[in-house]
Parts: sequence; C-alpha cells; structure tokens
Amino acid sequence: MVLEATMICIDNSEWMRNGDYAPSRFQAQSDAVNLICGAKTQSNPENTVGVLTMAGKGVRVLVTPTSDLGKILACMHGLEIGGEMDLAAGIQVAQLALKHRQNKKQQQRIIVFAGSPIKQEKKTLESIGRKLKKNSVALDIVNFGEEDDAKTEKLDALLAAVNNNDTSHIVHVPPGPNALSDVLIRARQEAAAKKAAEETSKQEKEEGQPSGTQDATMTEHASVGTSEADNKTTDLMDDDNALLQQALAMSMDEPATGHEVRDTDMSEAAADDPELALALQLSVQDSTSDSADQSNMSKLLTDQSFVSSILASLPGVDPNDPSVKDLLASMQSQSEPQQKNEDKAPKEEEKK
Repeated sequence: MVLEATMICIDNSEWMRNGDYAPSRFQAQSDAVNLICGAKTQSNPENTVGVLTMAGKGVRVLVTPTSDLGKILACMHGLEIGGEMDLAAGIQVAQLALKHRQNKKQQQRIIVFAGSPIKQEKKTLESIGRKLKKNSVALDIVNFGEEDDAKTEKLDALLAAVNNNDTSHIVHVPPGPNALSDVLIRARQEAAAKKAAEETSKQEKEEGQPSGTQDATMTEHASVGTSEADNKTTDLMDDDNALLQQALAMSMDEPATGHEVRDTDMSEAAADDPELALALQLSVQDSTSDSADQSNMSKLLTDQSFVSSILASLPGVDPNDPSVKDLLASMQSQSEPQQKNEDKAPKEEEKK
C-alpha cells in the first residue's frame, strides 16, 4: 500500500453555483472530495489528507494533512462561494503544506478540482509544474465545468510539466447526468485495471511464458492426472470385484459346478492351442497305461508259482521261510479283491 500525504484544492468560486452538474457544481465537487478522502484514509491507516480552498477572499487552508476522516468531512460544511479561482496560488500553498508534513516517508500528492476559468498563463503553470516535479510531488487534476479549449490546454501543459513516470493524471468530466464522483470511480477502476494488466504483462515477459499458455498447461496436466487416477481406480475396482467373486465361489459348496467350469475352460483353451491339446492327450494315455500296468502287476502277484520262482532266484532268500510265506499270503489277500473288482468292471460294461 502506498503511503501518501494528500492536499485537495477545492474550487469555491462563483461558477460553483451553476446547476449543469446535479444538484450543483459545488455539491457535485463536495461529493467527489468526500469520496477521495475516504478512499485515501482507508487504503492505508497512515495516510493523511488536507483540504484548502482557492477562491473567495483568497487561498485558505481548511485542515492540514490528517488521518481523521471526521475532521476532514466537517471542514466541507458552511463554505463560502464567491470570487475567482487562483489555481497557481492554491497549488503553491498545497505544496508548502505537504512540505511541513510530520511523516517525511509519505509520498506527496496534490489533487486539484478546476471547475471555473483559469486566469494564469500557460508558462506560469508549466513553471509551477516543473517545480512540483523537482520536489517529487504528484498532481491529479479534475477538469469540470465549461468546455473551454484554452482551459484544457493550460491544464494539459501543467500535467505534462509535472508528470514523472505516469504518477500524475488528469480527468475531463463534461456536464451531464453522471455524477462527478461516479466518473472518478470509473476512472480509478480503469487506471487500476491498466496497472494490473501492465504488471501481468511484465511478469509474463520475465517468466518467458504467457499466462494463458501456463493456465492451459496446468489445466491439461490436471485433466491428465485426473484421467490416470480414474483409470487406476477403475482397475483397482475390477481387481477387487474379481477377488470378491472368487472368494464367494470358493465359500459356496458347489464342487460339481466348479469342475464343469474348469473343464470347459480347459477344452476351449485346448481348441485354441494345438500344443496344449497334444499334452492333454498324452497325459490321458499315460494315465491309461499306468492303470493297465497296475492291473497286470496285480495279476502277476496272484500267480503263486511266478512269485515263488522270482524269490528263489534272489540270492539269500528262502521261499520256504515262514516270514516270507506270511508276506506272500498278505500280498495275495490284498490283490485278490482288487482283481475281482477289475474283472467285474468289464462285465458290467458289457451289460450296458
């Protein structure tokens, strides 16, 4: 926030009685002064504002720069209207009042309301402007009243002489239904918007990337990140659903259905993969041959003469030993039921 000490120069000349600004020039000027004083004191608690008049019996300081808004507004009541405006004297007295401000860190600014003809020459005003610039005093001019080209030319010359790095401004307010304070508010908003745009442009040049491109890039990154997060969330949900379904299937006591599903899946996979089909066929053949070999072995064990001849050929084994006989008897007893079952199965198949 800018720290400023401001002096407002009021035009209380005879021309302020005109009603081309509602309700009168002086009342419209008073409203604008109240607006400026409030804005200055609210923008920074340490700002100070003073008020002086430029007509009547002469330049008169109503209140020296102060931060008391009530004191500033009270000085506007009961002002005398009459005489001619002395712009040069008003600006010089305002500069003198700012010079004696208590806080020297405050920047100096003069705001002039000029609503009547100017009697000073152009060169005189330019000289005053250069003096203001030398002492680092900014100047804002509110030109209202009659549309006088000579007056406008003098004020423009004064502004050009005092302006330093665009710190001084001028606003031309023609007569009309618009209130003087409303026009000043629009002018202030436009100046603030222009300043913000300039700062943004300067920042973009320093960063080397336009703000629009940066916003687009950030939006694109955000959208991509969101889509990726959505995809990951969907994948996790699919995995969770699959695990949940598998857990439910395992908890249910339906072994037959489960075998049917697995058999169907294996058959479909074998149809698509010839190598898998060949491996399945070989495994079936191996299991069949294993069953056949086991059946043949059972038959051989029931043949007592064959077992005895085998045992007699083994070194150190006596077929007549009681323990060997008991072992052969137990093996035969186990093999006979199995052999009967195997012999019985083909007969049942033949019946079918």
